[in-house]
Amino acid sequence: MMTKFADIKGFVFDLDGVITDTSVLHGNAWHQLADSLGVSWNDDLANGLKGISRMDSLEMILKAGHKENDYNQEQKVALATQKNDNYVAEVNKMTPANILPGMKAFLDDLRAKGYQLSLASASKNAPRVLDKLQLADYFPKVVDPANLTHGKPDPEIYTKGAQVLNLDPAQCIGVEDAAAGVQAINAAGEVSLGIGDAHELAAADMVFADTASVTLENIAKKLG
Repeated sequence: MMTKFADIKGFVFDLDGVITDTSVLHGNAWHQLADSLGVSWNDDLANGLKGISRMDSLEMILKAGHKENDYNQEQKVALATQKNDNYVAEVNKMTPANILPGMKAFLDDLRAKGYQLSLASASKNAPRVLDKLQLADYFPKVVDPANLTHGKPDPEIYTKGAQVLNLDPAQCIGVEDAAAGVQAINAAGEVSLGIGDAHELAAADMVFADTASVTLENIAKKLG
């Protein structure tokens, strides 16, 4: 049975690519580390790091500079920590200007109409990011990634996103920009809203090309 718009009581948000774009900041942080190691930075390297873990990213940068054998494990951990410090410094420079187009208006509308909101981000830095965007009070309920045993596409983070709101998953819309995230929302039994490429996010119940087109009115039209 397809959920109707009138049944929706809550929204469970991913953070990156939905509310703001921190991938740029991760790129800057890795770029700074590469510079400090004397590894030349290029678009191929930048694109190769997307969506892979911190340690795997570090290995890619070291290989690109033929330095994969120059550091022991302990030194590599220290370099990865240095990258995270760079990243936190980038996050600390964020302002509400970093909110993606239309998202602030959408959140204001949701709040005004009494919808409940929770955040389902795997990033441990998510609370700090929300703080800098001045959106922390929009998300009193945040799923703590430290308590998760499985990452997306496993539904766990979205299941918890509904639980913290005391809502049935069928009463929630999950908002994502990645295929693995859409898979997680669907497996949790929530309505999936994908933002981005319609082909890539074909599994979503509804897809919007960009954040600016995500409005309650447009969602109501698609859900009926």
